Amino acid sequence: MAHLNDDTLGRALDTLYDYGVTALYSLIAATAAPRLGLSPTFAHLDSTSFHVDGRYKSDEEPDEQVIHITQGYSRDHRPDLNQVMLDLIVEHQAGLPLWMQPLSGNSSDVTDFGQIVQAHISQLSTTYGTTYLVADSALYSDDNLQKLAETHIQWITRVPATVHEAQTALAQVIPETMQPLMAGYRYQECRSTSGGVPQRWVLLYSELRQPHVQRTVNKPLLKQGDKEVQAFQKLCRVAFACEADAQQALATFAHGLEATFVHESTVRSIPRYGQRGRPRQDAQPAQVTYHLAGALASRLATRQARVDQHSCFILATNELDDVRLPPQVLLESYKGQGHAERGFRFLKDPQFLASSFYLKKPERIMALLMVMTVCLLVYAALEYRIRTALKAQDATFPNQKGQPVQNPTARWVFHDFVGIHVLRIPGQWDSIVLNLTEGHQRLLQLLGKPYTRFYR
Repeated sequence: MAHLNDDTLGRALDTLYDYGVTALYSLIAATAAPRLGLSPTFAHLDSTSFHVDGRYKSDEEPDEQVIHITQGYSRDHRPDLNQVMLDLIVEHQAGLPLWMQPLSGNSSDVTDFGQIVQAHISQLSTTYGTTYLVADSALYSDDNLQKLAETHIQWITRVPATVHEAQTALAQVIPETMQPLMAGYRYQECRSTSGGVPQRWVLLYSELRQPHVQRTVNKPLLKQGDKEVQAFQKLCRVAFACEADAQQALATFAHGLEATFVHESTVRSIPRYGQRGRPRQDAQPAQVTYHLAGALASRLATRQARVDQHSCFILATNELDDVRLPPQVLLESYKGQGHAERGFRFLKDPQFLASSFYLKKPERIMALLMVMTVCLLVYAALEYRIRTALKAQDATFPNQKGQPVQNPTARWVFHDFVGIHVLRIPGQWDSIVLNLTEGHQRLLQLLGKPYTRFYR
C-alpha cells in the first residue's frame, strides 16, 4: 500500500492514455462479451457530460488527440462549469458497454455520432455480429444517414419532430384509426426517402404519455387563451362608427384566434347626446356608436389534436422488411436505450465518487473515463451473471422489501453482502467467515466455484 499514492496513480493514467483509451477498452470489452455468452443484436449509442472542477485553459485549443475541457450543453444542468463528454455503445442484453470514447466538452451529438458511424461501426459489426445500431434523434440527419448507408449496417432511430416530413405525418395522425401494438401503444407504418435513403417509418401513439402531454399542451394554450380574452375585452371597448365596421373588426379578430373562438357575439348601438343628464323623450342623439359584445370559448378540438400529435413519435429504420423487424420489436429495441442511460446513472452516482473530476491534465481525465467505464463493465457483467444464474436454477433473491425476485440489482446484492468478515486466529491455518448466511451461500453456489472460493 505504501507504493499506492497520487504519483503512482497519475503515472498509471498516463500509461493508459499513451496506449489509447478507446483502443484498450475495445480489447477488454471484446474479451468480456464472449465470456458472458453475449451476442448483441442491438447496440445502443448515447452520450453524456461530466463537469470538471478546477481551472483549465479552455480558451486554448489542445493537441489533436486530446479532449478540450470547456463549456457546452450540460446534462448536469451546470452550464457555468467546464465539462467533458463521454460516448458509449452498450449492448442490449446485459447493458455491457462495448465501446467508449472521451470527447471535448463542447461536442455535438449530431457531428460526433456521424464520426463514430464512419470510424467504428463496421468494427462493431465484425467483432460482435451486431445487426442494428440504435440511437436517439441526434443520429437522424441527412449527413449521418448517408454515412450509415456506406456502412451497410441496419439502424433504428427516432425522427426529430423538426423534420418537415415528420411534422406533416404527425399532423395527420388519428389515434383511433391506428392498429393496436402492445399495452398502451398504437401504430401505423409508412415509407420515406428522407435524406435520400429508403427507410421505414413507424408512427407510434403512446397512451402513457397522455398525462404529461396534457400538461405540456395546456400550459401554452391557457396562456394564449388568456391573451385572446384580454384582447377581446379590449376590442369590446372600442367605439365603431357603424355596424359594418364593428362586424369587420370582429371578423379580422376571429381570424387570428388560436386557442379560442367567438362563441357568441352581438353589436350594440349606443346613442350619445350632446348634453349631460337624462335626455328628453323626443331628443335626437348627437352621435350613435357601435360596440361589440359576446364571449369566447376554448377550441377543445384543437387542444385534443395537439395532445394526440404530441403523444405520437416516429421511429425510423432502414430495415424495410416488417417480418424481420416487426413494429413491436422495433419499439422494444428503441426502449432499450435505457441500458445506456442506466450506465450513465451508475457513472454519475455520488457513491461512485467520480461524478466530477479534479485531475489537472486532460489526458488523465480521458484515462479515468476509461477506468470508470471498465468499472461499469464489471458491474453490468456481474449483475447479468447473477440474474442469469437465478433464472437458470429457478431461484430467487430477496429485494429491498424482502420479496423474492429473479432480477435483483448488483448494487442491492453488494449491500446485502456488507458486514461479512474474515476472522483469522493466530496459530490456526483456517480462517472463519463471519455473518455469511444461507442466502449468501445459495447465491454463491449458483454463481459457481470462483465465487464460493472467496468465502471459504
